[in-house]
Amino acid sequence: MSTTRIGIQTLLRKEITRIIRIWSQTILPPAITMTLYFVIFGNLIGARIGEMGGFDYMSFIVPGLVMMSVITSSYGNMVSSFFGAKFAKHVEELLISPMPNWAILVGYVSGSLFRGLIVGLVVTLVSLFFTEIKIHNVWIVLSTVVLTSVVFSLGGFINAAFAKKFDDIAIIPTFVLTPLTYLGGVFYSISLLPEFWQNVSKINPVLYMVNTFRYGFLGVSDINVGVAYGIIIAFVLILGFISWYILHKGIGLRS
Repeated sequence: MSTTRIGIQTLLRKEITRIIRIWSQTILPPAITMTLYFVIFGNLIGARIGEMGGFDYMSFIVPGLVMMSVITSSYGNMVSSFFGAKFAKHVEELLISPMPNWAILVGYVSGSLFRGLIVGLVVTLVSLFFTEIKIHNVWIVLSTVVLTSVVFSLGGFINAAFAKKFDDIAIIPTFVLTPLTYLGGVFYSISLLPEFWQNVSKINPVLYMVNTFRYGFLGVSDINVGVAYGIIIAFVLILGFISWYILHKGIGLRS
């Protein structure tokens, strides 16, 4: 077994162990939060709204809420884990190890992907207590959730690399991530908006992720799924290159 493979497996095992050890902080909170969303928006408000996109409101928002939990969990895991490693000087040990930079990145992203998928699965299981789930295309569901998790894992890595203190890692989730997810079509179809605001909404990359994921479940989408895949993959490649370059140059990593 090569050194690189051993290194990736070691990083992944460390991340999985950390996630499972503190499951009450990594897995339980999203499940509780999304349960409240299902109760308030699905049962209470949804009963008054009726149908959206040809489906009852609860069924319509389930894919969006699952995706929202995957996004926040993937991002949060990476930014907290990598910044913690940087703060404790563990990253410097990785940088002088025989592991190539891309392997370090793959190890951390894989850990965040694991948490994102586990949280997404838990939230999906919780949703079964509120509505029946039908999957239109399982491959679109799986590919979208994996690609989206990778995008926000890489985003979390960049945030962690430039953060100077623990307060810095809360700025992006609060002022960027939360608005993007809430305005990304999680709770509504952009077809309800005036044409101008529909066009403004299309600037939001989360809209493409949520709608592609919803298409995998329900077979309906406000945007072209092929275009959405192109945009998501482009974000993976761009953020992946930026993250690799940060590691390669040691930007924000070496004191």
